[in-house]
This record gives sequence, structure tokens and C-alpha cells, in this order.
Amino acid sequence: MADLNNKFDEFTNTADHTAECDAADIQGNKIMGVFAYLGLLLLIPLFGAKNSKFARFHVNQGLVLWVAVIVVNIVLTILGKIPVVKIVASIASYIVSFLELVLCVMGIVNACNGKAKELPLIGSFQLIK
Repeated sequence: MADLNNKFDEFTNTADHTAECDAADIQGNKIMGVFAYLGLLLLIPLFGAKNSKFARFHVNQGLVLWVAVIVVNIVLTILGKIPVVKIVASIASYIVSFLELVLCVMGIVNACNGKAKELPLIGSFQLIK
């Protein structure tokens, strides 16, 4: 069990950029950070909180997650056309959906807690500055 806890800690030990954000910015834009992980609702903080470093951080995380899931699902759909790989692609699709849910929840929890912490696996990519 301790080994599993260590693996989870390693997985969630990502860069924290909270110190780069102003405390008032964080406090005033937590809900915008939450919207960033709710699909197309990320457009609300993208255009409504342009000057918020905290909101833009979470918009970037949400957008990277959204793009990554779309790209992986396109690849899995293409692979699913190959009869030998079809079952593996179907199982992988469920795993990707579950991982997307986990990462969305992690991002929402970070935003609610006023943290600008990168998501595991994809958090280091930057699409929006």
C-alpha cells in the first residue's frame, strides 16, 4: 500500500505556479478557473478574464486537456477501424475517458483551492500564454 501511495504522490507531484499569481487575482477568479475544465465553458474565462494570470493558467490547462483528448480519440477511432486492434482501441477509449475525468476533477480542485498547479501528464504543455 505504501508503494501505491508513493506512485500516486509521484504522479501528482507537478510544478506549482501559484506564487506567480496575485492573491487578489486568485480569490477573484476561482470560478473562472473551474469553468476552464468544463469543455466549451472554457471560453468564458478565456474571453472574460483576459487579464487574470490565474484564470489564464487554468484555461491553458483545460485547453491542453481538451485538445489532447480529442487527438487521442481521433487516433483511437482510426485504429478502431482495424479489425485486429478494434477491441484494444475500445478499451483504450474508456481508459482515456476515465483519465480525462480524473484530470478535470484534479484541475477543478486546484482551481477551487486557489492553486495554479500543473496537471499530471499534460500540464507542462502551453497553448496560451
